[in-house]
Amino acid sequence: MKPLIELKNIHKSYPLDGFDLEILKGINLKIENGEFVAIMGPSGSGKSTLMNILGCLDTPTSGEYLLDGQNVENLDSDQLAEIRNRKIGFVFQGFNLLSRTTAIENVELPMVYSGINDAERRQKAILALKGVGLGERMYHQPNQLSGGQQQRVAIARAIVNDAPIIFADEPTGNLDTKMSVEIMQLFSKLNEELKRTIILVTHEEDIALYAKRIIKIVDGEIQSDTVNKKGKNK
Repeated sequence: MKPLIELKNIHKSYPLDGFDLEILKGINLKIENGEFVAIMGPSGSGKSTLMNILGCLDTPTSGEYLLDGQNVENLDSDQLAEIRNRKIGFVFQGFNLLSRTTAIENVELPMVYSGINDAERRQKAILALKGVGLGERMYHQPNQLSGGQQQRVAIARAIVNDAPIIFADEPTGNLDTKMSVEIMQLFSKLNEELKRTIILVTHEEDIALYAKRIIKIVDGEIQSDTVNKKGKNK
């Protein structure tokens, strides 16, 4: 059975002052369906660049990226957009919610691009918001919600299209300790009960410990890749 994600000798460079600055230096990586993986590393290590490539937001300079057995390099911009819409949900540190729309309208947005009709969109958005514990807040705008509640809206938006993969880039970076624990418990629930594949980028050790596998990136290379048998998923 093919892995959900497979990277083969991935390099990424950016031109800088007449030379190429190499960010990723030959990354080889496999992620199976249903895994909960944390990617750790200090600032400048390449972890965010790796996340962008995995999420089809950027392309490698060289190497091969197979997503669900499909070579991403062979896809055009429209096909990549469709993959991001149907197979991938994104959760960011800054929530990335539309400020003048309600929680339910924010959650409906990915389904607009999928061509789902109004009635089905509304029903699926309601179910997603109830699933993240915001059934009573769905008609509130972001400025009427706490940081933790805004991140729950973002998670509902990420899962509403039934995307099998959720990428979370520093999802607790703007939250206090209590809210961070609640959000990470929610990710654990999505992984264990809904079998979503979670790929988390963080620089915080205590947040990474919720994952079942921890990959550490240093200077654009994988320094370690370990199974975390003591995952804080309860």
